[in-house]
Amino acid sequence: MSASPFDLTGRTAVVVGGTTGIGRALALGLADAGADVVATGRRSAAVDDVSAAIEQRGRRTLRHPADVGDSASLQALRDACLKTFGQIDIVVAAAGITKRMPTLEMSESDWSQILDTNVTGMFRTYQAFAPSMIARGSGRLIGVASLASFVGLQEVAAYTASKAAVAGLTRALSVEWARHGVTVNAIAPGVFETDLNREILKGARGQEFKLRTPMGRFGKVDELAGAAVYLASDAASFVTGQLIAVDGGFLASGVNQ
Repeated sequence: MSASPFDLTGRTAVVVGGTTGIGRALALGLADAGADVVATGRRSAAVDDVSAAIEQRGRRTLRHPADVGDSASLQALRDACLKTFGQIDIVVAAAGITKRMPTLEMSESDWSQILDTNVTGMFRTYQAFAPSMIARGSGRLIGVASLASFVGLQEVAAYTASKAAVAGLTRALSVEWARHGVTVNAIAPGVFETDLNREILKGARGQEFKLRTPMGRFGKVDELAGAAVYLASDAASFVTGQLIAVDGGFLASGVNQ
């Protein structure tokens, strides 16, 4: 064991949905902590970009696009990672989408796409990568939850339902796989401005989020890295089934003034 329980040197991490926004920040944070990191998404150019950033940190990586909507794609990614690195110690399921609209106007196809990416995509990811961890008796699975895992948010019913389901899936799998040495946790980011939500946060909605956040600001995506490093590290060896909020105090807040 290394001098620091947070040192990830010699470990291999895969970040699905790791090319932009929160997923990219988590991928680079794990690399900064010493892990070799494979960050993937559907677009080859984005995979190349984040892979170059990982290599600039002196870590090994693999350029292998994958689609969270396609089990065969995730299985191919897993096989490529196992061939290159021998084992996979950490998997982060970070792919997610949202769409704001009144629920009565939402099409069933929009609903299904959001649920498929945010929940079923996590299920597919874990189903692909957990077997080798279970066989080895060790592994860390880390999902990306949301404030919407805990509270309702206006006009994002599908997203809110999906993130509540992420919380439930995290708890269920933590119970099922604990005996195999595999921990399952999730990070629940507060309000972080990314390409996914930038338009939604403009105007009154963004101002309300800031008002409800005791720190009075949006988070910076690199402020999420510490939670991922912790959950991936030896320091969290007895932590499973948890959602760790990194939210500037949002969920703790009642009245702010």
